[in-house]
Amino acid sequence: MEQPTVPASSAVGISWNLSDLYQSVDDPKIGADLAGALERARAFEARYRGKIETLDAASAGLLREALIELEGLFEQLDRPAVYAGLVHAAKTDDSRHGALLSRTREERTASNKHLIFFDLEWVKVADDVVAKLLANPSLARYRHHLEQKRIWRPHYLSELEEKILDEKSVTGRAAFVRLFDESVSAMQFPFEHAGASQKVSQQQILAKLYDPDRTIRKAAARGLTVGLQENSRLLTFIFNNLVLDHHGDCRLRKYPHFMSSRHLSNEITDEVVEALMTATERHHSLVQRYYRLKGKLLGIDQLHDYDRYAPIHGDMPECDWPRARRMVQESYQAFSPRAGGIIGEFFDKNWIDAELRPGKRGGAFSSSAVPSAHPYILMNYTDRLRDVMTLAHELGHGLHQYLSRGVGYLQCDTPLTTAEMASVFGEMLTFQRLLEMFPDPRIRLGLLCGKIEDAFATVFRQVVLTRFEQGLHQARKDKGELSTEQINDIWMAANRPMHGDAVLLTDDYAWWWLYIGHFIHVPFYCYAYAFGELLVLALVQKYRQDGPAFVPRYLDLLAAGGSEAPHVLLGKLGMNVNDPTFWELGLKLLGDMVGEAEKLAG
Repeated sequence: MEQPTVPASSAVGISWNLSDLYQSVDDPKIGADLAGALERARAFEARYRGKIETLDAASAGLLREALIELEGLFEQLDRPAVYAGLVHAAKTDDSRHGALLSRTREERTASNKHLIFFDLEWVKVADDVVAKLLANPSLARYRHHLEQKRIWRPHYLSELEEKILDEKSVTGRAAFVRLFDESVSAMQFPFEHAGASQKVSQQQILAKLYDPDRTIRKAAARGLTVGLQENSRLLTFIFNNLVLDHHGDCRLRKYPHFMSSRHLSNEITDEVVEALMTATERHHSLVQRYYRLKGKLLGIDQLHDYDRYAPIHGDMPECDWPRARRMVQESYQAFSPRAGGIIGEFFDKNWIDAELRPGKRGGAFSSSAVPSAHPYILMNYTDRLRDVMTLAHELGHGLHQYLSRGVGYLQCDTPLTTAEMASVFGEMLTFQRLLEMFPDPRIRLGLLCGKIEDAFATVFRQVVLTRFEQGLHQARKDKGELSTEQINDIWMAANRPMHGDAVLLTDDYAWWWLYIGHFIHVPFYCYAYAFGELLVLALVQKYRQDGPAFVPRYLDLLAAGGSEAPHVLLGKLGMNVNDPTFWELGLKLLGDMVGEAEKLAG
């Protein structure tokens, strides 16, 4: 008989307080801000249309004045949209939240049509005039933002076309992304074990894949597959449509290939990304070497896909929310009292939503919100040590976003590649704290194996996901709309080289691409995780070498946000990410971690 299941977590009641944005979805200030932003946008267009494309070297004051107004206008316009996105993620099955999300997107589009002209005029300014303007000290704050806008010059369309695309995106791409989120959040997965039957959420069924009991993991894998199969028609259609939509953008904007726009956004070259991925793939034997060790430790002759995240020991300690909070905050505090103080604000002021609830979006994220407020974190805490690492990861994002507010709304966000830097660094700080707290070699081995698996998921698996995405886009272009089974084949082909014969990928595993939101939200996001993990392993080595002198330079790097190109900012710490051999350092350190696990296991 099917029994209802109640989420178990010590994070009950840990939900965020969004009142620094708005008091509720009915707050009249939301409407006032949207109306005020529209009025400002119209005034901005009336004031500056035709004056940007005719700028000369003496117009720095006019340009600075326009940028200051534009920055404030965007923040006022985006504040309601940020709030709507947060309340919707926290409870996707509340119709009021969906309605507010639609309203803010629609009204943002209505205001933005009065602002599109600015970028289009700026890219028309002659290069020699731009060089003189960017050399003016009064524009120093906005220099990189202005430089980056020029990079997109070959890919802009006419103003009318840009307006049409912006307006149609609300009922096009954005609508399908929302449909995916709401559908996956509402899905219930059957879990049958020991004669009992339950219906559980996505976050609960995924958590069971980390259970020490192999029969539970196997049942969870089956339940996950069944739930995805039941929804595969809808999810496959969403994937097909969004891939086709991306291809339309690439064609209209004359991008040379599917990943071009992501590389431009990440301020990285095709060559650097390919060097990163091929370097990672050269080390697939390291992954297989570790999984063979894990099979011996678990006493399993042939690891299956549902064994990959099994704890080495079934009695690994759990960690309730108060203890997790203490460990993570102490980790940041030991690194930097300033960082520790900022992390404390997230807990003390309820900027984190960690409890499990029906309708809540799965996974975890940190929203930078707007500079006049502060970041907010969403996660689903299930009392496992791996959740402590997730908390540390998202707080790393939060620290980065909090510190970068000082450079202003136009430049506070970073490319995805360096956006993962602070989060992974925070994980490493907390991992070291965990090792100190649990000196028992048996537990240390369990922690080390967990960290290796997290690193593999962040480096090797994310490269696999990128290869899958490349294959998916190419097949969609060559063959038209793809069936679920065709995409299953692409998924398995991308995954087999990493796992080799060390892990048996079951037929069920072929369906597991269906719930991965990164493909939906941000095409070709995933390689940024590998970039960030390998970069952080190098930064950790730098920290060990430089000691306390490293700390202020690192915090300055975070505070710079996106005000300079990643390779420039990282160059100040002695990192050359444009060197194809740079990635080998991080991969070697992963090899050292596997070697340490082998010694502890012995």
